Formats: sequence, structure tokens, C-alpha cells
Amino acid sequence: MGVRIEKIDLPGFGVRHDVVTQAGQHIGVLSFRDGHREVALYDPEDPDAILGSVALTGDEAAALSDLLGHAALLSQLSGLGNGTIGLFTEQLVLPSDSRFLDRPLGDTQARTKTGVSIVAILRGKDVIASPTPSEILRMDDLIVAVGTREGLDKLDKLLAHSQV
Repeated sequence: MGVRIEKIDLPGFGVRHDVVTQAGQHIGVLSFRDGHREVALYDPEDPDAILGSVALTGDEAAALSDLLGHAALLSQLSGLGNGTIGLFTEQLVLPSDSRFLDRPLGDTQARTKTGVSIVAILRGKDVIASPTPSEILRMDDLIVAVGTREGLDKLDKLLAHSQV
């Protein structure tokens, strides 16, 4: 099911984006001109009646967005894991003796050498979604990659220390 987002201009105040969930709940994100945000839950019977809201600072809004985005990304990736379309997702631990330890992700040339896409790095409790080539790889990073079985095997060897 696609998700429909409706944008409503609030002249003099800002803008409101509404989402109707599959269960019929109406959720709004209000972005005010002064930069603060509110997340509101609306009455399903009256989309203008707010049942409750939470005010968020810019930092809180960004953190919530990251949290929801990372959770959605990991959920989508877990659906690829069965390989029914020839793609697999795998989590590979960066070995402590890897030649890429404390070096930028781009130094691996993973996509060029293996055909695999590194879509996230799990570092402790943090998720780095869509890491850039300049992201420094750290000991015990969990590399989340998507590719063919052969490509993922090559990436595992590449990260370990052998040539691919």
C-alpha cells in the first residue's frame, strides 16, 4: 500500500503535512515559520480536531526523523534477506585486523570490486544509513550490504584482508 501525504499551507504560520495510516489514524506534522515542529494525532471522525500533540525542537524533530527512517530502512532490508529476487542482505562484522580499519569506506571500492551496495553501518547503538565514501570504518562496525550471494562473499573476503 502506498502512503499518501497531504500538504496543507497554513498562511502566516507554516505548513502541515498529514498522513493517514492503514488503520485510519490521521497524523500531522506541523512545521511553523519560527522553526519549531509539532506532531499531532487527529480525530478520525474530524480531521481538524486534534486529540493530542507533541511539540519538538529542531534537534528533537531531526532525531525522531532519523529514528523512524533507520527503523524503516532496516525493516525494508530485512525483507530482502530471503533472496527470492536474487538479492540478499547481510551484516558483516569489520574484522579487527582488516586493512580498512580506521580508513574511509571509499577506500574499500566495495561496489566496484564486488557489485555490492553498502547501505548502512551499525556502530554500537547508532545506525549510519547510506554511509558516504568518507565515513571512517571502526573496529566492530557491522556493515549492512545488499547484493548477490557471490558479491556478498567477495565483500566478506575484501573486508577481511584478502584481495578480490
